[in-house]
Amino acid sequence: MPDAAPFVLPTPLLWAWFGLTALSVAYVAYDLITRTPEMPVMKWGWVLVTLYTGPVGLLIYWFSCREPAPGTHEQFVAPLWKQAVGSTIHCVAGDATGIIVAAALTSRLRLPMGVDIWVEYAAGFAFGLLVFQALFMKDMLGGSYWEAVRRTWFAEWVSMNAVMAGMIPVMVVLMTWDMTAMEPSSPRFWGVMSLATLVGAVLAYPVNGWLVKRDLKHGMGTVRALGKGGAVTAAPPSAEMPGMPGMPGMAGMTHTPPPASATDPAPSHAYHAPSAPPDPMAGMHHPAAAAGMGGPAKPPTSTAALVGLLLTTLVLLAAGYALAARYGDLTMRAGTPMGHPMEMEMGGGR
Repeated sequence: MPDAAPFVLPTPLLWAWFGLTALSVAYVAYDLITRTPEMPVMKWGWVLVTLYTGPVGLLIYWFSCREPAPGTHEQFVAPLWKQAVGSTIHCVAGDATGIIVAAALTSRLRLPMGVDIWVEYAAGFAFGLLVFQALFMKDMLGGSYWEAVRRTWFAEWVSMNAVMAGMIPVMVVLMTWDMTAMEPSSPRFWGVMSLATLVGAVLAYPVNGWLVKRDLKHGMGTVRALGKGGAVTAAPPSAEMPGMPGMPGMAGMTHTPPPASATDPAPSHAYHAPSAPPDPMAGMHHPAAAAGMGGPAKPPTSTAALVGLLLTTLVLLAAGYALAARYGDLTMRAGTPMGHPMEMEMGGGR
């Protein structure tokens, strides 16, 4: 009997997905501009992640971030799971952008896939840390770019490990089965990257939830509380993590909402405090992550817990690489023809 045909993403299905993705991106961008008071960095994050994940990104945005009614965003994003979603979106937006851009550029170098994925890892980590973390969050972290790098590198590293643990096996296995997916000019390349980003985000979510719960990373924010730049107001210095120089927690960061102006049009998105205002962030599980509006500081996370998290993400990354090596071809290069993928000894061989 002839070998079974390898799995190939159907082109009509891909174009339908891209069409739905365009509509999803347009809606999310419009809603963020006209309705939901997210911080600028998170607006970019949501648009990029929806671009990579299509209707799935739109659904996540709808249920975790979109303001259901004017003036309710703070309460709507208060649950811990939504804070973790916000942190994950911020992480994936930076990391996946670096990975996808690197994959598109390095395809011209015809590097072996086993080398290419680590170039993409380095690019994703660098873009995520130096742009989406340090550059966009420096005002929240005191205004110094290099201080922001110092305070965010660990959270970015463990998040990146989880993202890449999901993306590596998806990219390698699907590109092994259909090598046209290695070429950025092919719609299959973008289809594979979309699926890989989704899997990476799933693995990154529990890691970001762990970080948010312990005040080691911000979560979902709101521009009414943080301001457009997320500038810290009268933030007391936070203690560094024990045994981790340069890794202070996010606890203790305080932000105040801008004062309501008498000329502000109602009801729109300006913050209007009632005569006896309740705390808009009541119930937030994470003070810094919950739009950074203060709250009780939590005890510093132990060095053992941080090392344990790091080792867990490294094991995840190693497992993703092992799956790619087992079921894909790490020696393949873009533009190089290969034999029938089923001739490879995959899934136990023949």
